[in-house]
Amino acid sequence: MLDIFPPLPKQVQTDLAHFGIRNAQDLRHADPCRVFLLLKQNGGITKRVFWQLVALAQGLEHTAQLSDSARTLWEQRLRDCPPVALFPPPNEMEKWMRVALLEAKRAGEAGEIPVGAVVVHKGNIIAGAGNACIARNSVGAHAEILALEKAGKMLHNYRLNDCDVYVSLEPCCMCASALIQARVRRVIYAAPEPKTGAAGSITNLFALKTLNAHTAVLGGIMAEQSQELMRSFFRQRRQRPCAPETEEAQTSSPETDKEPT
Repeated sequence: MLDIFPPLPKQVQTDLAHFGIRNAQDLRHADPCRVFLLLKQNGGITKRVFWQLVALAQGLEHTAQLSDSARTLWEQRLRDCPPVALFPPPNEMEKWMRVALLEAKRAGEAGEIPVGAVVVHKGNIIAGAGNACIARNSVGAHAEILALEKAGKMLHNYRLNDCDVYVSLEPCCMCASALIQARVRRVIYAAPEPKTGAAGSITNLFALKTLNAHTAVLGGIMAEQSQELMRSFFRQRRQRPCAPETEEAQTSSPETDKEPT
């Protein structure tokens, strides 16, 4: 049981236990800012709870022990904190990611960069797609964009507030912007993309509050499987007979032209 004066409300302590936070060390690891924002999603808590969490994480016995400079620093950290969410259990995320990887595999078999995405709404997949830039002669035919378009048609709404999107590769800036604009609740991706990734690799659009951010993001789910799919695709492409320059130009992708590291 978390112990701080004044004591945390019982409901807050229950919620913290549900988050897996049972002591000050757990709280420090989880980050008091993120924990407070998660608690706010359940409603009924005040800013006083935030300062209690900060004091507990700092090993203080009372919130009055927080200095003015410390309060200013924590206020700024809270303002800068990116969107948060409770993510599904690992086995559930892997279940949906396997489908995204299947979409990626199909795209690779069609000669596209093997990236796939699926949209999950209330426990059901309502849309899925793989990259189709070559097939559609479109720079915008990334897996995420196509999956969002299909999901919007399925729900008759371009805003997908109650949806999660699973992607086999970290979204690029174009796709990250679309996911944010669609108000997607959570984005789960497999492998990072160090050359174009916009969820933390080269930038993190999901963390920019100036973009009216709504979307929480989590990476690393089945990353090895995604990376192996990419490596296999590029190995096979290197082994193909050299194509004429015009054909090679057609097979380049705005998402990535080289094997990810």
